Amino acid sequence: MGEFVRVEVEDGVATIRLDRPKMNALNAQMQRELVEAARQVGEDDAVAAVVLYGGERVFAAGADIKEMAPLSYAEMSGVPSRLLQDFTRALAGIPKPVIAAITGYALGGGLEVALTADFRVAGEGAKVGQPEIQLGIIPGAGGTQRLARLVGASRAKDLIFSGRHVKADEALAIGLVDRVVPDADVYAEAKKWAATFVGGPALALRAAKQAIDSGLEVDLESGLEIERMQFSALFATDDQRDGMKSFVEEGPGKAKFTGR
Repeated sequence: MGEFVRVEVEDGVATIRLDRPKMNALNAQMQRELVEAARQVGEDDAVAAVVLYGGERVFAAGADIKEMAPLSYAEMSGVPSRLLQDFTRALAGIPKPVIAAITGYALGGGLEVALTADFRVAGEGAKVGQPEIQLGIIPGAGGTQRLARLVGASRAKDLIFSGRHVKADEALAIGLVDRVVPDADVYAEAKKWAATFVGGPALALRAAKQAIDSGLEVDLESGLEIERMQFSALFATDDQRDGMKSFVEEGPGKAKFTGR
C-alpha cells in the first residue's frame, strides 16, 4: 500500500483507490505507486476484476503541473515522460477486466488513467477531457493514442485540439464512457459490474483481453493469428474442459470455473 494509492480487495474485486488530496494530482510518486498497484492486482489470484476509483468527489484532475512546469526538454525527455507512459501501460496491461469509476473531474492524466480501463462508469455530474493544449503541450500518458482508438480520430482531435471539458451525457453519446449513473451510485455500479466477472473463466477472460488489445495494434490477418493462438492455448486449461463438459451434460451457463 502506497501513500497515495491503496489496493482494497473484497469478494474477488480489487479497488485501486487514488487518494492524494485534494484533486488526486498525479505526481511521480503516485505514478510509481500505480505501477505497483497494477502489478499487485494482476498477480493476485484472488482478484477477478478491478475498479479504478478516485473517491466520491473527483477521479483525478490531471498530472501535477507544479512538479512538471520547471522541467526542461532534456529533463522531461528522460525519466518523467517515460514514467507517464509506464504507469498507464501498467494499468492497461492488468490481465483482468478493469472498470473506471469516474466522479467529478477526469482531466488530462486523469482521463488517461480512465482510458486504460476496459469500461468506464461516469457520474451524471462528471466532466472529462484532455486540456493539455491549454498549457501549450499535448497529452503524454497515452491520451493521443488511446482516446483516438476509443472514439475515433476526428473526435479525439476535437477534444485534444480544443481542450474542452465534456459532460457525462456527451461522453456517453460518443462512446467515451459506457454508463452514466447518479453521482452517488458510481462506485457501487462499477463494483456491481466488476462482480459479474467473479467466478468466471479467468484464463479465457485474460486471453480475450489480450487478443482484443493486441489485435487493435496490427493488421486484420495478424490479429486473426493472435486470436487463433489464444483460442488454441485455452484447450490446455481445466476451465475449457470443465466448461465444455458442463455445457454438454447440463446446458449453458452452469459451469464452475477454477481459473486453471
